[in-house]
Amino acid sequence: MCGIVGILGKHEVAPILVEALRRLEYRGYDSAGIATLNDGHLDRRRAVGKLVNLSDLLVHEPLAGKSGIGHTRWATHGAPSVVNAHPHRAGSVAVVHNGIIENFRALREELAAAGATTESQTDTETIALLCQQYLAAGDTPRDAAARTLARLEGAFALAFLFDGHDDLIIAARQGSPLAIGHGDGEMYVGSDAIALAPMTNRVTYLEEGDRAEVTRAGVRILDASGAPVEREMREIQMDAARVDKAGHKHFMAKEIAEQPTVIAQTVQRYLGAEDNAITLPDDSLDFNTISRLSLVACGTAYFACLTAKYWFERLAGIPVDVDVASEFRYREPPIPAGTLALFVSQSGETADTLAALRYCKGRAARIASVVNVPESSIARESDLCLPTLAGTEIGVASTKAFTCQLTVLLLLALRAASDRGRLDEARKVELLDGLRALPNTLNRALDVSSTLEDIAQDLAEAQDILFLGRGLMYPLALEGALKLKEISYIHAEAYASGELKHGPIALIDTHMPVVVFAPHDALFDKSVSNMQEVMARGGKVVFVTDRKGWAAGQEGVWRHAIMPDVDPILAPILYAIPAQLLAYHTAVAKGTDVDQPRNLAKSVTVE
Repeated sequence: MCGIVGILGKHEVAPILVEALRRLEYRGYDSAGIATLNDGHLDRRRAVGKLVNLSDLLVHEPLAGKSGIGHTRWATHGAPSVVNAHPHRAGSVAVVHNGIIENFRALREELAAAGATTESQTDTETIALLCQQYLAAGDTPRDAAARTLARLEGAFALAFLFDGHDDLIIAARQGSPLAIGHGDGEMYVGSDAIALAPMTNRVTYLEEGDRAEVTRAGVRILDASGAPVEREMREIQMDAARVDKAGHKHFMAKEIAEQPTVIAQTVQRYLGAEDNAITLPDDSLDFNTISRLSLVACGTAYFACLTAKYWFERLAGIPVDVDVASEFRYREPPIPAGTLALFVSQSGETADTLAALRYCKGRAARIASVVNVPESSIARESDLCLPTLAGTEIGVASTKAFTCQLTVLLLLALRAASDRGRLDEARKVELLDGLRALPNTLNRALDVSSTLEDIAQDLAEAQDILFLGRGLMYPLALEGALKLKEISYIHAEAYASGELKHGPIALIDTHMPVVVFAPHDALFDKSVSNMQEVMARGGKVVFVTDRKGWAAGQEGVWRHAIMPDVDPILAPILYAIPAQLLAYHTAVAKGTDVDQPRNLAKSVTVE
């Protein structure tokens, strides 16, 4: 969630820190700050709101120094304010922190009894106060940091900067990601590679429980037991870390437009051009040995899992459980023998999903993950990582990551169906050819953007909107409602169309737009019946369908958008485009912050 940057450099670091934090804006934040060392003296600047406020402050109150740490904060303990913003300082130590310290109240009481006073409501200030207590007792910065870390319970990524030590940053990771960047006589710390990309393409990811002593000469990493360890240095792909809008007004618009390209790349990753073999990174997975799937995720990734349930059960005949990770981890469900536990996460660092994965270790037959970051914690802790090739996604509301997740999950379901002899060769070829052609179909779907923009002008006036879908369109309706509420702040709900008469129909009136996703598939006639029920009560139907569906179901419809024809199995990927564009254009019409909606973060690394 929060973003962390640290630099031991050769040049003035304040502007470099701010620029690196700018690359972490996509994570979401409500305040920002930096601390630097100048002639050995620690100083800091903090501001509420966007980074431009911090930049303005630094114009009037500049910070000198070639060593520093920076932070973008998303409020957990304490409201957004200057006093709660990071870095937090106590005496000769400054700290930036991503995560939640669960025992901070007990530590705060202990510190208060020893005479320490607090100025903020944050858990992070407790870390700085505790470390300063050890420094005051005569500990070196390395020892004080180590003793502090040993007292902390919860999830954290941390960077410490010490007065009088301009060639040292102590970094630590437990539950939240942290990377070390290697330069030429310079070293860096960052929440992810995106922040470090302009400075270096050589990155070491800290493992769970690691502590890193960073100097300009390099890094010394110690594991959770305090023993020195070597961690692999990786070269990141600089193209994957580009975060420009490429001429689009918003990152979300750019990322919607990129979907034909990234889906083509994802399909090519798993499907050869000349044959119809679906190749996994580890081809030892045999679905004949799998008796059950457990799919676990959060948010949009959860809706991808709901879609995959239809695919796996219909195509491969494998029973599937789908769980929200935050519920799964505490329900402690039994894991039957022969279960493949599959976890889906854009960042690969989602805290609840990672905890659910760890619960399944030693219980599930295999653990697999669908992630967009192959170096992430979830990827590294899986038996099988199935990467998506969405590239960096900056907009908080997921678009291309979602459709790439769907693509990988469909390919996996087809592989399962093939392994289990449930799919005849002709149907398999038909679906794989459809996947290969899907990027061109998506391009044609994007041409409907102007129609959806016109519809969105009316939706922007609504206070409540319903989304309906049947079969594979039901999870897509859930996703459409989530997208709309995330970025336009309009209350939206989604239901399986057949559930309309079991309660939601009471909400229908002349002011209620109802978005219906209904390609002309086997359930189309039933969807039209539900639309008629809505229109009979004055509801205004936005009908998203194909040409055949429009010809058969247009009577009484308020607004409509016509999608290209596609195989019903592929429809969720295609119909994600109008769901995203409706939300995007509605948010633009309302003037909200499309890329960084209020109260939301891109990478949710705390509970």
